[in-house]
Amino acid sequence: MRLTTKGRFAVTAMIDLALRQDSGPVALAAISHRQNISLSYLEQLFGKLRRKDLVESTRGPGGGYSLGRKAADITVADIIFSVDEPLDATHCNGQQNCQGESGYCMTHDLWTSLNEHMVQFLDSITLQKLVDEQRARGVDVSGKPAIRRAISDEPVVRPMRVTAPNSVFALGGVARKA
Repeated sequence: MRLTTKGRFAVTAMIDLALRQDSGPVALAAISHRQNISLSYLEQLFGKLRRKDLVESTRGPGGGYSLGRKAADITVADIIFSVDEPLDATHCNGQQNCQGESGYCMTHDLWTSLNEHMVQFLDSITLQKLVDEQRARGVDVSGKPAIRRAISDEPVVRPMRVTAPNSVFALGGVARKA
């Protein structure tokens, strides 16, 4: 049993969003750039988070995502379960048929208890607590975003337009005209 990248990335992205939402909606491209998470993967995760009302989307220029509820009202368990992350230490998904036809697993109650403790633990940690911890560590969210939509800060380099002949035949044509 382990937490997969789906749950980890969802929690990380939500912390990033909560840290920066005071300056307006946060673009997924910016979160993708800062956290090194694939933009298409974030789009999938945020679709699920939006369906569970954990985030709200704003369309258009200056759009992006913001929290759907206060950070203090969102728990890590809410985030993980909203992206369909299973947290199950049993081998039977809680069906009590760990041994198949042969019967009940002798450690089923142990793993079920572990599941309950994990959910209680994750339910006791709010997004606000994680944000406060990041701020206490000195995470700087001021200044302009590292990336805004798909627009780059780099100047556009346009190719030079060459007016010279590009073949022997074209060179011959130029020579005849002269």
